[in-house]
Amino acid sequence: MRELDLKKTVDLLNSIMEFELAGVVRYTHYSLMVTGPNRIPIVDFFKAQAAESLIHAQQAGEILTGLEGHPSQRIAPIEETYKHSVRDILEESLNHEKTALQMYKQLLTVVEDASIYLEEFARTQIGQEEMHNLEIKKMLRDFS
Repeated sequence: MRELDLKKTVDLLNSIMEFELAGVVRYTHYSLMVTGPNRIPIVDFFKAQAAESLIHAQQAGEILTGLEGHPSQRIAPIEETYKHSVRDILEESLNHEKTALQMYKQLLTVVEDASIYLEEFARTQIGQEEMHNLEIKKMLRDFS
């Protein structure tokens, strides 16, 4: 086992928390903007994504404070494209999920061989983000 780089880990967890909180806002916004005949299931999907982003932010924050870090009160920047077709918001969602996936992979790299608990947390989040990527890609198939 190697020594955990506490500063890098805390900084990354803060970035993840800010990004996941931005996801709450992003997905809530999307749920409000969906129109058309498939509105109800897509709105439900985005509301579920918002709720899950909040849980992920809280999980990162709990670990962060457990490591004696101080959680940020910021959220990551959210671009507003003013494009609200279902295809556009699904593509934006896919980009968001890809970024989240990279952040958790970066966390795994920092904590690997230093903390089994943090490794398992990162791997679990990576698995969930990969699943979201696949799900959104499947939703986008009808638009190609």
